[in-house]
Amino acid sequence: MTDSNTVGVIGLGIMGGAIAANLAKRGFAVRGYDVAQAATERLEANGGTPVTKPDEAAQGVAALLISLPSVKALEDTVKALVKKPQAGLVVAELSTFPIADKEKARKALAKAGMTLLDCPLSGTGSQAAVGDLVVFASGDGAAFDRIAHVFPGFARAHSYLGAFGNGSKMKFVANLLVAIHNVASAEAMVLGMKAGLDPDDIVRVISSGAGNSRVFELRAPLMAKNRYKPATMKNDVWTKDLKIIGEFAKSLKVDTPLFGKIAALNKEVIKLGFGDSDTAAVCAILEKRAKLKRKRA
Repeated sequence: MTDSNTVGVIGLGIMGGAIAANLAKRGFAVRGYDVAQAATERLEANGGTPVTKPDEAAQGVAALLISLPSVKALEDTVKALVKKPQAGLVVAELSTFPIADKEKARKALAKAGMTLLDCPLSGTGSQAAVGDLVVFASGDGAAFDRIAHVFPGFARAHSYLGAFGNGSKMKFVANLLVAIHNVASAEAMVLGMKAGLDPDDIVRVISSGAGNSRVFELRAPLMAKNRYKPATMKNDVWTKDLKIIGEFAKSLKVDTPLFGKIAALNKEVIKLGFGDSDTAAVCAILEKRAKLKRKRA
């Protein structure tokens, strides 16, 4: 038996943990699993029920949401679900992975009587914390309809985009823009600061004008404070996303001259020890190039 008000969540990191907390806050019964004990303890503190195995998160739920850090974690999760299949279960995969890897997972679950939807998210960890996410859903339409009531529990909007994989394609488009806007915001902040403008003034004034963007609103305050922890999106994870987008564009023979510069900048960010810092830390790289010296918060 399943309860339409019960949701399973596998992967309780920055995104998954915030999603589970918001679902619990909005009246859903949440069963959650993560390899990290600290993550399951946070879930319990937020009103959810921790479980000790991935398949236990799928028992008796209306939908299973999975938010994972790597393809290997996806493969391991699918294997665990297939060993103890829940017939008719709808699984929403929320991460950013190559479409081929998601398709492989979809086929494996389908053989065990479960349906995988491709549902990547638009938004950062800080946006996830306040339910300011957008779901790009794709896959079986009937399965989507069955779990659509869950998405408002953690997202401000969701769109159904048709065939499996279309959600990921839309996410690649969105993340390409996020990557460009992030670096553009850093360039603007460094230019203004090197010219002698107060960084807080830059954030305040630009946010009210034509040069503003959602990414500027989210990342420029971090740049102004010169503080990149805790991360809303870690550079280590962002590296994976950038690679996926680059390979996808290359496969379609689409030239991405602006995006193409960003991967090199990201490598420099990692090299300087900002791997576990927010992606806004690209500002520190551009400050170094501009010989702009500030105290680190």
